[in-house]
Amino acid sequence: MIIQVNTDNHIEGKEELNTYITNLFNEKLARFDAHLTRVEVHLSDENGGKSGSDDKKCNIEARLEGADPIFASAQSDQTSVAIHEALQKIKRGIEHHLDKVKG
Repeated sequence: MIIQVNTDNHIEGKEELNTYITNLFNEKLARFDAHLTRVEVHLSDENGGKSGSDDKKCNIEARLEGADPIFASAQSDQTSVAIHEALQKIKRGIEHHLDKVKG
């Protein structure tokens, strides 16, 4: 599984964040590794670096072998919260898709 992290110019600590996200997603999505080909994470600050409520956005696209991509998104005033909420959503989406394929 390839994990690709993209950030806009207003997200700080890109290298550390990239490493954190890669490790987190490898751990949390490990059981889907046989089905996932790539996961793209897009982080943005909707207010251009100014503080604001729910201005940090995390979009995730998970590409499963032989299937259409699955998308999840979350917003929060903290980047880490947006990442974790979107990760939970994408996990549920992957589980739902795999359950449908099995059944």
